Formats: sequence, C-alpha cells, structure tokens
Amino acid sequence: MKRIFLLFGFLALASAVGAQTTLEQCRQWACERYPEILRYQLIDQSARYDLSNAARAWLPRFSLSGQATWQNEVPEFPESFSGILDQLGEDFQGLRKDQYKVGVELTQTLWDGGASHAARQVVQADAEARRRETEVSLYAVQQRVDDLYFGILLLEETLRQTDQTIVLLDSNLAKVRSLLDNGVAMPSDVDALQAERLSVGQQRLQIEASRASYRRMLELFIGRPLSERLERPSASEPADLRSARPELTLFQAQKDLLEAREQSVKSGTRPRLGLFAQGYYGYPGMDFFAGMLSSDWSWNAMVGVQFSWDFGALYTRKNDLSKLRTARREIDVQRDVFQFNTDLQVAGQQGEIDRLRKALADDDRIVALRRSVRRAAESKLRNGVIDTTDLLQKITDEANARSARSAREIELLKAIYQLKYTINR
Repeated sequence: MKRIFLLFGFLALASAVGAQTTLEQCRQWACERYPEILRYQLIDQSARYDLSNAARAWLPRFSLSGQATWQNEVPEFPESFSGILDQLGEDFQGLRKDQYKVGVELTQTLWDGGASHAARQVVQADAEARRRETEVSLYAVQQRVDDLYFGILLLEETLRQTDQTIVLLDSNLAKVRSLLDNGVAMPSDVDALQAERLSVGQQRLQIEASRASYRRMLELFIGRPLSERLERPSASEPADLRSARPELTLFQAQKDLLEAREQSVKSGTRPRLGLFAQGYYGYPGMDFFAGMLSSDWSWNAMVGVQFSWDFGALYTRKNDLSKLRTARREIDVQRDVFQFNTDLQVAGQQGEIDRLRKALADDDRIVALRRSVRRAAESKLRNGVIDTTDLLQKITDEANARSARSAREIELLKAIYQLKYTINR
C-alpha cells in the first residue's frame, strides 16, 4: 500500500512538472496569435499572383480593332492611263474616300530582352523582403513576452520569500506568546509581532494582485491560460556571440531586391523580337487595284516578324542604375550601424551579467550571515537579553537579504535572455 501511495505521489508530481509553461512556448504562442502573422499568407498569395502575371507575358496577345474613315485624297490612276481606259470604254471609279476595316491581330513574343525573367526576380525578391520585415516585427514580440514572463517569475519568487518571512514571524509569535504566558515577555512584544505579521500579509496581497495582472496580460498575448507555475529557464549563456538577428537577413533581402530591380532596368534597354499575324475584313483590301474596280469588302491577311528597340530607356539607364547602387550602399551603412550598436549592446550586457554573478555570490554570503544573526537574536530574546523590536529588525534584515538575492537571481536570468535576444541565440 505504501508503494502505491508513493507511485501516485510521483505521478502527480511528474504531471505538475510537465504542466508547467515554458518561455519558449509563450514566445511561440504569442507569435502564432499576433495579427501580423497573417501577413505571411497574404505575401505568398500576392507573390503567386504577380508571378503568374509575369509568366503570362509569353502568352500570345490578341487584339480586335475596327475603324471607319473618310479622307480627302485617295490613290488614282495617272491621267494618261485614265485616258487610255476611257478610249477602251472602261469605267474605273477608283478608290472611295470612305473606308472601313474590322480586324484582329495576334502577336507572339520570341525574346523580350529578359524583361519577364527580371520581373519574376523582382516579385520573388520583394516577397522575400516583406517576409523578412514581418519576421523582424514578430521577433520584437518576443521581447514583450520576455518582460512579462520574467516579471511573473520575479513576483512568484517574491511571494515565496514573503511566505518564508510569514512562517518565521508566526514561529516567533508563538514563542513570544509562550514567553508571555510564563511572565517573561510583555504584551507589547506580542502586539509588535502581530502588527508586523499583518503588514507582511498586506504586502503579500499586493504582490498576488500584481502577479495576477501580469499573468492576465501574458495570457492575452499567448491566447491561452497559463499553468499554475511557470518554468524557470536555464541560466546558461550562449556559446556563440555572433549576431543572428532577423534584421541582418532583412538587410540582405533588401539588397537582393535592389539587384533584381537593377536587372529589370538593364532589360528595359534591350531590343524585342516577336511574330505577328494580322487579318481584317473591309474596304479597300490590300489589292488597291481591285478596290478601284469594285467597292466590295474583302478578307485580307499578313504575317511576319517584328523587331522593336525603345532607345528612350537608354537616356535614364545610367541614372537609374546609379540610384539603385546608392541605395545598396545605404543599406550596407544601415547594416554596419546596426551591427555596431548590437556589438556595443552585447558588451554592455556581458558586463551586466558578470556583475550580477559576482553580486549573487556575495548575496549568498549575506543571507547566511543575516540568518545567523537572526537565530542569535531569537536566542537572546528567549533569555531576555534583547526586546522584540531588536528581533524584528533582524528578521527584516534577513527578509530583505533573501528578497534581494532572489530578485538578483531573476535579474540575472533576464539579463542572460536579453543577451540571447540581442544576438538571437
């Protein structure tokens, strides 16, 4: 039976530990819930549409047209030839001044100078740059989650230290009451301990309210309830201090986009080659002589190869490329400034971590000394050497030392994770 109880106790403890919420889980849930996460889907959809449009540049192009015109002059036979026709008794009306056409034209691009390929590259690079921008925005959410998470850990640790102080006060209150019953202590001694006990209890209620507020804010971020206790993260520092921030990939994506646009500018200065086919029904047809003899409408067609080269793009080519290269150099400067500031921040955070570790080692010694002084004061109180006020001061000193030590431990954890956030490790 004892083994069964031990087994159930172990399972309950394992379940409680397994149910703890971790910092990484909160970060992931917050990013999944954050509204900007939908931008990834919208960017992908937009890129698919643009790529589809770019690919359709190679499809045949159809156009339908119609026109009705009147002109003041039309081709006519020379007077000498008209005279010969009159002598032969032939009556040629010549071309009419009102003319009509309804036609269709088909064109097929054979080579576009690389414009469609450059357009696809621009679409892909632009989509990647926008994804990286979204990644940077979502990465900033982690910092807000970390602040709330470590705030809760600090408040929970403060509650734990406050509970220890309450236990200590209750224990001494019981001892003083026993001394009062034996006529060794005064009623004011009991009153002093009770007043301090009530004051610490009020502090505990305020801390609990603050913790509940922080937990509600974090639950809103992650979109789900938190477990009763949060898991304390590991205090291990990153082995590699090289920065892997998403901003660096954003800078590279922006440079890739400018390079793609540079190729687009270059393709705009190249010639185009294609096939075409035209057909129309109207008057006059391509045979003007037949049109002079008859005003009937006819079917007409023409096929061929067409070549075009727009030299206007050459006028601005140099300036356009220079602007793009200047923008790339500007991105390089922004990246160098960001890296410089990151290195400074990392150096400062490493110094802060070293300071906290040294201070934490001193805190352990201070807590041990304050505990020893408090125990000695309890012994002196039992022997009537000191009064309750002196004991309360020693209890307060020990409580403050423990609270400072616990707060510094959480502060060290937060500093380590701020360093990890700074370099994305």
